[in-house]
Amino acid sequence: MELNLHRLWIFLQVVEHQGFSAAAHRLYMSQPSVSNQVRRLEQSLKVTLIDRSGARARPTAEGEVLAEYGKRVFLLADEAVAAVQQVSGLASGRLLVGGSTTVGTYLLPPLLARFSERHPGIDCDIFVGNNEAVLDRLVAGDIGVAVVAGVPTASRLVTETVLDERLVLIAAPGHPLTDRDRIGPDDLTGVRFLLREPGSQTRLLQEQALAEWGLADASRSDVWGPEALKQCVSAGLGLALISEHAVVDDVGAGTLAVLPVTRCPGPGR
Repeated sequence: MELNLHRLWIFLQVVEHQGFSAAAHRLYMSQPSVSNQVRRLEQSLKVTLIDRSGARARPTAEGEVLAEYGKRVFLLADEAVAAVQQVSGLASGRLLVGGSTTVGTYLLPPLLARFSERHPGIDCDIFVGNNEAVLDRLVAGDIGVAVVAGVPTASRLVTETVLDERLVLIAAPGHPLTDRDRIGPDDLTGVRFLLREPGSQTRLLQEQALAEWGLADASRSDVWGPEALKQCVSAGLGLALISEHAVVDDVGAGTLAVLPVTRCPGPGR
């Protein structure tokens, strides 16, 4: 049994205006259309809601019960709209923001700091995970908005490009390739590559880059998380492709070096 809210609203107008013709005038509908909608509501509930025997349409006992609940339903709907408008006006509320691992770790905090300065009444919670985990929660409605790498393909999502980024190839400062002015794919033969965990957008871009370089069969190891990845590279365990935004401080501090590789992967988002 389903309660059609459109028909419920028409029924309430009939009760309020004590007649089908008056309700039709109020709703800018024809009288037969109003009568038909109420009749279909009665059929779906399997009860008679309107007493049609008198000069004026009056609710039956069942109709009075439904009218009482119907008024409460639409009152609650009005309250919901007001609450949504308050949040959309960014006056107050709470927002769970998601971020894919790299974006959520290095770019989301300063973005939220700027947002909080402009909208101090909004409290923000942060969920950071790989792209797959963030998008799953976003589609499920657990997260209100998310900043992720790549362009999500789920049809239910509305996307907007925030910024572009590119991957850079990083190595430990003392790695032999840091002395080169330019590095081609041939110079990377025999190198061990450290890749992000499956489900990460960075992992997808890393694998695409290795394929473009003809290094799809290169030695590789999986490392979970960008911070662990950087530490492993710094320790000399291999090279890694990683977002340029994730290594700004490390390169400045001299703990990582960016290699000048040709045909670097194109921009991701």
